[in-house]
Amino acid sequence: MARNVRKSTAEDMAPVVPTGSWEDDSGRGRVDLIPAKRHAFILECLKREGAVGVQELIDLIGASPSTIRRDLETLERQGALERTHGGAMLQRTELATFEPDLATAAQFARAEKEAIGAAMMSELRAGQSVIFDASTTVLEVARAIAAAPIPLTAVTNSLAIAQILAPVPDVRLVMPGGTCKPGSLTLIGQPGENFLRTIHADVAILGTHAITGDMLTETSLEVAAMKQAMIAAARRVVVLADHSKFTAPNFCTICRLTDVHQIITDEGIDPAHLTNLRTLDVDIKVVRVSRSGSQVERS
Repeated sequence: MARNVRKSTAEDMAPVVPTGSWEDDSGRGRVDLIPAKRHAFILECLKREGAVGVQELIDLIGASPSTIRRDLETLERQGALERTHGGAMLQRTELATFEPDLATAAQFARAEKEAIGAAMMSELRAGQSVIFDASTTVLEVARAIAAAPIPLTAVTNSLAIAQILAPVPDVRLVMPGGTCKPGSLTLIGQPGENFLRTIHADVAILGTHAITGDMLTETSLEVAAMKQAMIAAARRVVVLADHSKFTAPNFCTICRLTDVHQIITDEGIDPAHLTNLRTLDVDIKVVRVSRSGSQVERS
């Protein structure tokens, strides 16, 4: 039951700086970006253009050639890109288990995530019980709640989200337990999965690594299992996914879109993906991204 690389042209040879605070007030590249921000910026350029040169990145970021080359080497070791003479390109075949390190993932599509998080926050009601998964987009919902608190019972397997919500007086925080996934702040496995089977929350807010057709997928079997338990534990399931998540499937399936009540994404979504979601009778909310905040554009 259903529930409610673009190619460059001659006119745009110079890469467009992705949405976000990548420049100083004069429009020059920022030389003080932390490595995670530089890595996220490089990945955004690659996803948009398919390939990028070292000199282009030097001009955009303002870092030294040696810094840019080290960044590319790091991302190559992680499986994010392939080095070319004078630059880098996206992997010819994207690795189904690839995920950026935690710091880079938090910076990727930051403006879009903030807008989506604010839109989700506006849908929550005082007194609800809400499950928060450990995705970086869901983290932005927690930040919005901390900035404008409402009474909630929050259940999360994210140590990062727990750290944000624990000091909020009106939030009752519940941690399901589990083992910390290596290299992350995500709890997986038991006793968390069994605990989730004992609760009946009002809303589950989830992220995903990929949405392909009618399928949501993840890079990790253990993370997918935790998300499946969260879906089963909630009356309403909302998936938060910026436009870059509409891509080839990752390693394992989380669920089908028939298990989801709503998807919140940003205005960068390809119109073809938007049409597909509506064909599948999925409730879709698209938010406009701006430096001054988020606004619902259409649904």
